[in-house]
Amino acid sequence: MALTNDGVGTQQGNGAGTGDLNGAGARLQEDRDTGTMTLFEHLAELRTRLIVSILAIGAGAIVVWFLYGPIVHFMLRPYHSYVVHHPAKDITKGQLVATGPLEGFTTRLKVSVYGGIALACPVVFWELWRFMAPGLYKNEKRYIAPFVAAAVGLFAGGVTTAILVFPKAIDWLISVSGPGVVPLFSPSRYFTLYISMCLVFGAVFMYPLVLVFLQLVGVVPSSTWRRWRRPAIVVLCGVAAVITPSSDPFSFLAMAVPMVFLYEMSVLVGRLLKK
Repeated sequence: MALTNDGVGTQQGNGAGTGDLNGAGARLQEDRDTGTMTLFEHLAELRTRLIVSILAIGAGAIVVWFLYGPIVHFMLRPYHSYVVHHPAKDITKGQLVATGPLEGFTTRLKVSVYGGIALACPVVFWELWRFMAPGLYKNEKRYIAPFVAAAVGLFAGGVTTAILVFPKAIDWLISVSGPGVVPLFSPSRYFTLYISMCLVFGAVFMYPLVLVFLQLVGVVPSSTWRRWRRPAIVVLCGVAAVITPSSDPFSFLAMAVPMVFLYEMSVLVGRLLKK
């Protein structure tokens, strides 16, 4: 009888242990998306997200194409403001000079594509998160909507900063050339500089999302970021000096100061979310 009781006890113990393991496995599986994905399924998912993003950019580019006139008028305001206050520098009556028969068309196409990218940013960020979602736990997926909202807000903040600082930048770039030099800008170069500043500022302003993400997943804790504060400030200022398209001091300050501020905010936000 004792042998039987021991046997029964052993079977019950094994059953309980197996039940615990099964329960833990079930909970783990519930935290993941249902099913697993092969490499080809991941590639198919990536293709779908890329197609949706490209279609969104194309739709935005079409909108910008038809609104090209008002957009160009808005982008020319800094140059017009400069020549109004410096009439001696105005030899084209505030107009840009096309240096080739195709430059007008290619400039309009370029502005439309870049404008489409800017308009499609919310869709692109959302598709990026949807591609990453199958590899996340349920408690991690709750950050999807805040991530998309923060990415759009930071990108818009960067673009707005670039628009506000561009008049100072173009004023400095023309004035630093000296009294014997007058501007004769082509639309391609002028709009490329303007759009490059907007896109670079918008992209750089989103870097705090990377810092917060690294803190949430435990790769780099907030204490490490706080300890790296001084060298990080030097690195951020160096990056701002290198990647600023116009290389003027106003654009440098407009990028470096917010980058340092966003660094501090990302460390604080990451620490609060981790708790």
